[in-house]
Amino acid sequence: MPEKVLFETEHVQSREDVATYLRTVADKLDDGGPITLEAGDQSVTMEPPANVEFEVKAEREGPTDAPGELSIEFELEWDEDTSGSDGSLSIE
Repeated sequence: MPEKVLFETEHVQSREDVATYLRTVADKLDDGGPITLEAGDQSVTMEPPANVEFEVKAEREGPTDAPGELSIEFELEWDEDTSGSDGSLSIE
C-alpha cells in the first residue's frame, strides 16, 4: 500500500521543549478531540479513534565500528475508516 506523507517537520529543540510538545499531544489524546499539527505553512488535523496501535522504537543508525545516530520514535496508527470523534481515546 503506498504511503503519502501528510505532515513532516524536523528541527533541533531542547529536551524541555520536546517534553512540552509531547505533553500537549498527550493532553489532546486524553481530551478525546482532534490533534492539529502545524509548522510554518503546513497543517494537518487528525482524529485518532478510541483504540490505536502504538509503536515505540529505539534505533541506532550508522556503521557498527564507529559512532552512529540514536533515535527514539513514537507512532500512533489506525485504519482511516475508524477515525472519528467517538469521544474517548487511549494513548498508544
